[in-house]
Amino acid sequence: MKPTFIMVSLLPLLLSLVPFVYSSISNCPKCGKMDVPYPLSTKDSCGNLKYKIHCNKTKGLEFISSDGFHYKIISINSTANTLFIMPPLIKKDTCQSIDLPVGGFRIEDDSPFYVSSRNTVLLLNCSDNILLSPLNCSSNSICRQFEEKESMCMDLLCCSFLKDASMTNHRIRVRVEGCTAYTSVVDMKPGDPFQSWNFGIELQWSSPF
Repeated sequence: MKPTFIMVSLLPLLLSLVPFVYSSISNCPKCGKMDVPYPLSTKDSCGNLKYKIHCNKTKGLEFISSDGFHYKIISINSTANTLFIMPPLIKKDTCQSIDLPVGGFRIEDDSPFYVSSRNTVLLLNCSDNILLSPLNCSSNSICRQFEEKESMCMDLLCCSFLKDASMTNHRIRVRVEGCTAYTSVVDMKPGDPFQSWNFGIELQWSSPF
């Protein structure tokens, strides 16, 4: 059989795949007022299914953790491949993050999303066991400023650290035996005044190409 004949006979099959290929790389429709750039996907017919996020018709875009907890997406930067999500609320009366029951924020290890190295994490209401870690739990830790300005978790042990490559970048852990609450500040510079802190969790995603 000649190569030319093989190519001609395969042409109808290749043409039939064009709509599938196009839909698999197309952008998803807006969720409310927010664009959903490729590769992010809100449904099976658009985007890349490995980059799943959730479109809540009343609350807008949400990121769902491995444990099923929903975090509101505040903004998306498709140039930098980043999502900016809202950190969990902290119950003032108990100093516990509302995602404490699921152990805090967690993404599967094989997920294309990960916590970026621009996050400074503040751990609150910690047990003495945390003092064995290399985190900054001193009286000059920036978590003290948070306690004072927000008037929550006062006079409790707290620590802070910058997410970096030496740590797992797929979770921010809280637990009753450790620290029960957390928040995060993105792109914090030394000496930044409290009013300029950019509270949120920045997630980065690996390119699908």
